[in-house]
Order: sequence, then C-alpha cells, then structure tokens
Amino acid sequence: MDIVVKGRKTEVPERFRKHVAEKLNLEKIQKLDGKVISLDVEVSKEPNPRQADRCDRVEITLHSRGPVIRAEASASDAYAALDLAAEKLDAQLRKQHDKRYTRRGARRLSAAEVPDHVPGVATLNGDGRPVPSGESDSVPTKRIGSLEVQGDGPLVVREKTHVAAPMTLDQALYEMELVGHDFYLFVDSETKQPSVVYRRHAYDYGVIYLDTDPMVAQAHSPEAGGVLGG
Repeated sequence: MDIVVKGRKTEVPERFRKHVAEKLNLEKIQKLDGKVISLDVEVSKEPNPRQADRCDRVEITLHSRGPVIRAEASASDAYAALDLAAEKLDAQLRKQHDKRYTRRGARRLSAAEVPDHVPGVATLNGDGRPVPSGESDSVPTKRIGSLEVQGDGPLVVREKTHVAAPMTLDQALYEMELVGHDFYLFVDSETKQPSVVYRRHAYDYGVIYLDTDPMVAQAHSPEAGGVLGG
C-alpha cells in the first residue's frame, strides 16, 4: 500500500512528502486495520489572512474494505496540521480495532440473563413499565429471535438522549465518517428538521428528513380533542 500525497491549490514540497511517510507508519496502520486499500493525504491552504493560525489544512482519508476513515486538522503550518490529523486518525483506528475485538471476544447476554449480571435492573412489562417486585412471575414470557420478552413487548434495552447543535448536511457526513458509523442523526440547520444521513453502497450516501404529518398533528392536538368531546 502506498501513500498518495496531493495539494489542492498549493504545491507540496518533497520534504513534506518525506515527513508524511515518516509520520504515517504503514506497518502500524495495517496492524490496526488489515483491510486497508489506500491512504490519501490532501494539503490545502486558506488564503484569508485572518485565519493565519489555521491557514494550512491536512485531510487524511483511509480507504479499506470497511468504512472509510477520515481525519483532518488545521494549523499555522502543514507539519503541525499533519501531526494533529495523524493523532485523530490513530484514535479512530484504535477505536475501530477495539470495537472489532470486543465483538469477537464478548458473548452477548440475552434479555433473560440481564438481571443475573446487572444488579438492581428493572423488569419491564408489556407497556415498557417496570414490574413491581413479586409480580414478574405472573407476566408471560415469549422468545423473539434471541431475546426473551415479558408481556407484549417491545423490550427497550437501551435509551440515549443527545443534545446537538444544528448543522449542515456536509458537516453531518463528516461527523458520521469521524465516528465510523453507518448513520448519523442530526438537526438540519437550514430546515430545522430532525434528519439522518446514512451510508448506502460503496461511497454513496442517503439522507432522511422527518416532518410532522399535519393531519396526525391536528388529530392529537388539545383543540381537536375538545371539538370531539363536545
């Protein structure tokens, strides 16, 4: 595998190319990701004098048979930007490597086994509400795939709430590649809509926007309920 170094609207000196080869240790990268196909390094310069502290930008893109990994950084010179971008790339590679190792080495627990391994965990009924102590034995249990679900389900295994600032579609794509996921949930800064970007085939992406159905919203509004009740 070779490293391709190119400049966008700027010349790349030979000294910098040699520094790239020394900084990006291919042997180390291949140990963390054995499916690497190519490694591209792009250098660009910001002509705005007001941004002199981050006028040089370096973007490293690693293509493999898995997700594309991209790391970029800006600094007052290309060498400093490369060092920062290389640190980000190394962190992402280690994160992906650890994730693969965990998936291979750890056995997933079934829903029925969770109370045995997690002290104090609550048992959920068919409405997703905790079952009071002593009542769980009376709730019927059924198996759905590899899960055992009490009542009618569904079983909520994990919930997360994130606070995020609105962003553009391009920024959402960058954040998705940065974390190495196949999708990314965000709020579109232009439409203010909850949206999802996702990976389709090869390097193609898709985006889903969520909008409220006015008919459904009207049916569930307090005003609508008052009219029906009258």
